[in-house]
Amino acid sequence: MKERQIKKILPPLLRQPDFDQALAEIRSWPPRATISPLLSCIYQVDEVVKWRAVLALAEVMNSLAGKEMEQARVVMRRLMWSLNEESGGIGWGMPEAMGEIMARNRALAEEYGHILVSYMREECYLELPALQRGLLWGLGRLAEVYPEKLLAFDADGYMEHYLDSSDPAVQALAIRNFGLLKTPEALPLLKNFYDSPTSVHLFVGGGFVDTTVGELARQAVARIVGEQ
Repeated sequence: MKERQIKKILPPLLRQPDFDQALAEIRSWPPRATISPLLSCIYQVDEVVKWRAVLALAEVMNSLAGKEMEQARVVMRRLMWSLNEESGGIGWGMPEAMGEIMARNRALAEEYGHILVSYMREECYLELPALQRGLLWGLGRLAEVYPEKLLAFDADGYMEHYLDSSDPAVQALAIRNFGLLKTPEALPLLKNFYDSPTSVHLFVGGGFVDTTVGELARQAVARIVGEQ
């Protein structure tokens, strides 16, 4: 299968109801020829295509890293470059892709986890709310799999800033991440959001969820308190 062919058939394949079947077909393609078409799909407005492309890219990258780690590193550097101002682009969807890839592959997480955390810091700070949503989502995926690693990078120390965001999805994802990281110091902050009726539409657990900031705050607190 050639890259040009993959680029043509990939979007409708990602839209089909049976995503597991779509993934099985994607896995049968040459990883190197599949990565660029998947990255193109991550830029699409269609949220189903975008998120399924993120998941599929992580599958392909996990396979590639198992066989050609250096080539997987090339792709990771490509994702990082897209978030660099000098690239001339915006990097929509790239923090999500990085987070999902590393959640699937520990070796890549060991090498690049600190890079994702660095996008919360002043020297690499992502200013656009849409990129911040992707960053916090990606960090949440790492928190689900490697919470101890994010804590070692002091990720929770930078997360508080996002609770003041005017973007409800950014706020919601930061709240959820505190729960995933089980950060007791965040309890007083999270309780301030208990009564928030603000609605948010998120992609979590492999599907779309409509909830409120208040509900996520209560869930986060319950997770933290349950660990004490």
